[in-house]
Amino acid sequence: MNDIIPALKMAGIRVKYDNDDTSRPGWKFAEYEKKGVPVRIALGARDLENNSVEIARRDTKEKQAYPLAELTNTVIDLLAKIQQNLFNRSIQYRNEHITKADSWDEFVQLLDTKAGFISAHWDGTPETEEKIKELTKATIRCIPLDNPLEEGKCILTGKSSAQRVLFARAY
Repeated sequence: MNDIIPALKMAGIRVKYDNDDTSRPGWKFAEYEKKGVPVRIALGARDLENNSVEIARRDTKEKQAYPLAELTNTVIDLLAKIQQNLFNRSIQYRNEHITKADSWDEFVQLLDTKAGFISAHWDGTPETEEKIKELTKATIRCIPLDNPLEEGKCILTGKSSAQRVLFARAY
């Protein structure tokens, strides 16, 4: 234990060593999962005899034994994989919850029936934005930075628009 914590800290990894004997392991595991700890390392007497540790990933709930000698590199690698996995899942979730609307009726129907963002054309005027908010309680959430330019007609006014914006209701 004396070598593990300093080695992880030297690699820039924040470490919390929980040697509390009054709580059961399952309770401790649940507590750290609630706190959002991405990697949990369990090290018992049998693990030390086998020169291995059990590592649990929070993102996939996988548990696996790893050699103790490679612990620092393993944790660094796992943290990078977890970060990438969470990023990919969030991008996928975001993309699955954006729906295009090309008419006012479709826009209103989507607001009432589907959660997420609505990608629709807007003529770019504050007056139109305010009128859409007044009629539907939906507001522009953002104009995506990587938004492709796409000629179209504003869903409310029919005026020309160069790109879509994302609308949503606040709850």
